[in-house]
Amino acid sequence: MNELREDGFLGGRLRITQPLRGYRSGADAVMLAASCPAQPDESVLELGCGAGVASLCLGWRVPRLRLTGLERQEDYAELARRNAARNGISLHVLTGDLGAMPAELRRESFDHVIANPPYFIAGTKAGDAGRNLSRQEDTPLVGWIDAALRRLRPGGIITLIQRADRLDAVLSTLQGRAGAIAILPVAARQGREAGRIILTARKAARTPLRLLAPFIMHDGAQHWLDGEDFSSQASAVLREGASMVEYFAKES
Repeated sequence: MNELREDGFLGGRLRITQPLRGYRSGADAVMLAASCPAQPDESVLELGCGAGVASLCLGWRVPRLRLTGLERQEDYAELARRNAARNGISLHVLTGDLGAMPAELRRESFDHVIANPPYFIAGTKAGDAGRNLSRQEDTPLVGWIDAALRRLRPGGIITLIQRADRLDAVLSTLQGRAGAIAILPVAARQGREAGRIILTARKAARTPLRLLAPFIMHDGAQHWLDGEDFSSQASAVLREGASMVEYFAKES
């Protein structure tokens, strides 16, 4: 692994060491954590945890979680362990592949599984091997979702963030296996197409799908000034550690 750098997340509430030029977690990991409806004392598994950003953001927001991370790259897994220790959050990190999980993990089931599967099916390789494995699909998307469902207890909840143009693949994999699906489109600005979706689904449920109002990341029609122009709701999530769970709540 190349040179490392310490980054602040949640307005500096978490200090996370990441590769300077390898795969680096950012806003997607924070929003994934903010969208997971875990409650204190529940168990959460993150598939492909990288340096631990999503799990640690979730652990900062929700106390007493039993957090487990699975990461195929040992150097990233070790970073996740170090980051957890530094921030005083308990995170059990295992090294292994989705298709050949450690026996310890195969014996467990979880209340929640969260994941940010690689966004790209194919394309030009980056110069960093860790970045390639994290951003370009090696295990197919169906394999990520299948692994998540296998590790969920009956009634457990999967939370995913993914590119909007891969929603059809996500839904086809969940069909007949999970319900109560809620889809939150994430758009850069008001009136723009969603580039991301955050999805929650409950294993073995049959409740109909809900398509939610979009979550807007930035104010204004375009970026005019230097510096950040996050919307108030995006700033609350990214800088203050606010929950996004209420965006998935069913209207009464």
